[in-house]
Amino acid sequence: MQNEILDTQTLYLLAESAMKQYEPQYQGTLKLLCQSENATFVIYTSHSKYALRIHRPNYHSKENINSELLWLEALNNEGISVPEPIANQNNEYVLTLCCAPNIERHAVLFHWVQGDMPTTDVDPQAFKQLGSITAQLHQHSKMWKRPEQFNRIVWNHETMIGSEGHWGNWASVNSLTATDKMVIQETVSQIGHQLNQLDKSPQYYGLIHADLRLTNLLLKNNQVGVIDFDDCGLSWFMHDLAAALSFNEHLPNAPEWVDQWLNGYEKNAHISQLEYALIPSFIMQRRIQMLAWTGSHAYTEMTKSLGNEWVNETIRLCKQYLKSDNAMPLGAA
Repeated sequence: MQNEILDTQTLYLLAESAMKQYEPQYQGTLKLLCQSENATFVIYTSHSKYALRIHRPNYHSKENINSELLWLEALNNEGISVPEPIANQNNEYVLTLCCAPNIERHAVLFHWVQGDMPTTDVDPQAFKQLGSITAQLHQHSKMWKRPEQFNRIVWNHETMIGSEGHWGNWASVNSLTATDKMVIQETVSQIGHQLNQLDKSPQYYGLIHADLRLTNLLLKNNQVGVIDFDDCGLSWFMHDLAAALSFNEHLPNAPEWVDQWLNGYEKNAHISQLEYALIPSFIMQRRIQMLAWTGSHAYTEMTKSLGNEWVNETIRLCKQYLKSDNAMPLGAA
């Protein structure tokens, strides 16, 4: 179980106990900003504001979270605008909070990253910026020597869309018919076959953000900030392109978004011909990964808002992918 089971009142009590562990300058008024996977609070002080993240249960260990913070520190040192963690009065960056004998949560406080969040309604040029900053992250990932104690989640074919995937099993989605499941299973097999062409050499595979969508991009003047590294882990670099389209692969503008992302990426890094050829498989893999997520998050407002039509569009994209040799699963019908 990776979903938060605590009620809002208990989360506020945890946030209060966390805040009290920091220097007085970081203590102020708490407000719950969002509760999706993790619970994120804003702390308002007289001079600034900060983001307090309380982690979901049974997803990341303290070692995993510390590893995320090590990458953030390295990125900040290179001048890339990402969240900067704050140590508590005991010089700890990852707090462990207890609210009952068998209930504990990890928490991290971050400096606030300034900027406005773009949406899919904006000019497709936003995807060009997204591709550009993603390439910078990948370049850093390829050059950075990870510390010995570094340990992050692995995103591969099995952990994304296998029956024991990190975000659930796509076959658990209630609205899928037997025919739908056959189509998806054939798609899963085809994706696996295609991606077997890529090995795990540093050219193709390394540390990535893994959820770098427009909702995790902040724009301010000419500065681009990247937030929410909670899912960062080891995977193929082109998974970040697929993640950029999350939930929206079926929309009319999706082909142009991909083109813009690729244009932005190529300004800072190179994509091999093999990776280009496998982009359809990465996109389809991500779509099915998000389908699995909706199955394990059927109670959430996000899943309810998608409705059965989104599932139907997923089946259509699977058929589009299968009908010709690795066809691009993008765009409206």
